[in-house]
Amino acid sequence: MPIQLLDRDPVVDADELIDGLVPPPRFRDVRFATYRPAPDEPSQQAAVVALSAFAEQVGTPPKRGLFRRSAPAAAGGYYLDGGFGVGKTHLLASLWHAVPGPKAYGTFVEYTHLVGALGYAETVRRLSGHKLVAVDEFELDDPGDTMLMTRLLGQLCDAGVSLVATSNTLPDKLGEGRFAAEDFRREIHALSSRFQTLRVDGPDYRHSGLAPAPPPLPEADLVDAAQAPGASLDSFAALTTRLGALHPSRYGRLLDGVTSVQLSGVAPLEHQSAALRWVVLIDRLYDRSIPVRASGTPLDEIFTPDMLAGGYRKKYKRATSRILALARDAAPA
Repeated sequence: MPIQLLDRDPVVDADELIDGLVPPPRFRDVRFATYRPAPDEPSQQAAVVALSAFAEQVGTPPKRGLFRRSAPAAAGGYYLDGGFGVGKTHLLASLWHAVPGPKAYGTFVEYTHLVGALGYAETVRRLSGHKLVAVDEFELDDPGDTMLMTRLLGQLCDAGVSLVATSNTLPDKLGEGRFAAEDFRREIHALSSRFQTLRVDGPDYRHSGLAPAPPPLPEADLVDAAQAPGASLDSFAALTTRLGALHPSRYGRLLDGVTSVQLSGVAPLEHQSAALRWVVLIDRLYDRSIPVRASGTPLDEIFTPDMLAGGYRKKYKRATSRILALARDAAPA
């Protein structure tokens, strides 16, 4: 009997959120030595060199004076900018593995969820003693989150915590197409000054030289695939509704024990709120390398042309890149 994700009601407590700030399974074993810079993209090798040196710096902080206790110096960090699929997350996770603890690794969304679960002051308290805080896929979902993360990372930096973030947009371009208010621009610029920018160029490795995404399956074939142990089978429409009633911090736990996901009757999403929730679920699927099969509309048409041309286009394009990679993982050899 297939698993149904929409029947699950996972619960995640605050301590689990803190303990879970580690690279996801897909990046559990990556290291700088396993990153393969493209020979014709010198920025990739330059990023490896810079981050390797930064890992040593974070791991061996300067000594304090013998006769006085000094406050920690404000730390800085790096901001990895580049397109989709150039290995930024691989590099970020490699840095995390190279630095001694305590340390934290999470997506922008996971940190905002952490603040929601623990409260702002407790989050600052728990993370201020860390050597490194790594933030993958820095997002600007809404003005409140932007200001929250700017304030949080600023306080951590002042406490001596080193910061590294990835995004698909340069720091001084964050927010363009979404928020034009001058006060938010000031917040963004204040945050960008904390980082040195490392550009990581190159094509999306997830699709370089690959055939187009697998076509949608007939419904009967989808049902057959869902008979495998650990496979799930859900109506795309019903699961979309279920995600709207579930906090995104619980999406990862929703996938516990799932070996493949089958989506019946995929159709273009009508509302931006639903599309953004699917972005989070796709990220959690990708983190766990869970193959995806579908019937209905092709998976690269979930997000409408209007969405792909709007302010969240980078987020939707990244999600499309990732779910197509998972669809290829599910396709027979």
